[in-house]
Amino acid sequence: MTGVANTGTPTVVAMRVIPVAGCDSMLLNLCGAHAPYFTRTLVLLEDNAGHIGMGEVPGGAGIFSVLEQSIPLVVGSEIGRYNGTLNTVRHAVAPGGGAQRHQVTSAAEAEVLKQPHEINLRLENVVTAVEAALLDLLGQHLGVPVCELLGNGRQRDSVPMLAYLFYIGDRRRTDLPYLASTGDGWYQRRHQEALTPDAIADLAAATVDQYGFRDFKLKGGVMRGAEEMAAVAAIKARFPEARVTLDPNGAWPLAEAIAVCKGNAHLLAYAEDPCGPEHGYSGRETMAEFKRATGIRTATNMVATDWRQMAHSHLLGAVDIPLADPHFWTMQGSVRLAQLCADWGMTWGSHSNNHFDVSLAMFTHAAAAAPGEITAIDTHWIWQEGRERLTREPLRITGGEVAVPRAPGLGVTPDFDRIGAAHALYKKVAGTARDDAVAMRYLAPGWTYHPKRPSLAGRP
Repeated sequence: MTGVANTGTPTVVAMRVIPVAGCDSMLLNLCGAHAPYFTRTLVLLEDNAGHIGMGEVPGGAGIFSVLEQSIPLVVGSEIGRYNGTLNTVRHAVAPGGGAQRHQVTSAAEAEVLKQPHEINLRLENVVTAVEAALLDLLGQHLGVPVCELLGNGRQRDSVPMLAYLFYIGDRRRTDLPYLASTGDGWYQRRHQEALTPDAIADLAAATVDQYGFRDFKLKGGVMRGAEEMAAVAAIKARFPEARVTLDPNGAWPLAEAIAVCKGNAHLLAYAEDPCGPEHGYSGRETMAEFKRATGIRTATNMVATDWRQMAHSHLLGAVDIPLADPHFWTMQGSVRLAQLCADWGMTWGSHSNNHFDVSLAMFTHAAAAAPGEITAIDTHWIWQEGRERLTREPLRITGGEVAVPRAPGLGVTPDFDRIGAAHALYKKVAGTARDDAVAMRYLAPGWTYHPKRPSLAGRP
């Protein structure tokens, strides 16, 4: 940066933005069914000391485009001044271009400002991709794990994870290229139809055998509420000491959410987004009413997804467990929210979407730096693990937990052969990835999404 003395930390000499794709199962949710493929965006930064830092965020042409446009804002920056670099990117990508709050200082920044508003809405995804890679580089330079650079540093040596379970559609009813199996046990079962309470309990058992989970989450919004609660009961019957939650993505009307959950605190450790906006009331207001009526704790990644929403949720008493996905809050922002939770007597957690192993490392370090009480964090990694990786030795889930790396940076190193293969798959399938309506219409011809209607209940 012009006019600023060098801090002695390495300088970024190269930035690569690589779209990648991986395989998925026919996982059902309120929005339909996952396609056979999902996409992600990988950022690789190289510094003049020869280190490589990594960041991973959701896929999409918008995120990819803005990250590419941001390369001149990152290359040449010092990793020791990473917050200044992130602020430059943030101001350039902010809605409205950020020009009213920030003087444009380069042609590169001016180019980023030209991006459409709908791309700017992905601001924190863009910032997080660069942030994770810069923190990875700084950790490697200092010889410390990334968690030591977040908040007040490492708070725990292992991070509890939960088994993220889904209803699974019958892939054989489609002509889409879903995988039939990738091995035995969990690796075979995760590709087979699972639509009944017993089948969901069998999925849970397979994850216990493979990963040792003690916490479970079922993605709802697929069957009627009572049927989904029956699946939760089936999991608890198999594993009485387990903590189980259910996430219908706000699909249940408030009255149904109360009817389904009231009296079932012995089954539900907490309820994630059991209801949403209706009749002119916000999701935060209905969640507060749900809590008062049922006495069951609530979690969300829908109604408290930024600081303003978080403030409103707290004033209403709507949310006990904010799920702060580092991809959307940034790694530093997610840990700041964890600090607030610790001070306010709340519980921190983290939401997940389809991801590779770079994200698993990012999640682990954010959770390792989260003070106070945390809940077992989401991870989709179990649906990809064993076939998809971008690093040489991904972190492992053992006994339902991930050990926090002692190695510097994120604690994982890129596998360029695997990255190349994932990029090649992206170029082949990007146009057919994660349109949940397309796959769903094989199970229910003419299917359309409705935010208050289960995706499969009552369908042919």
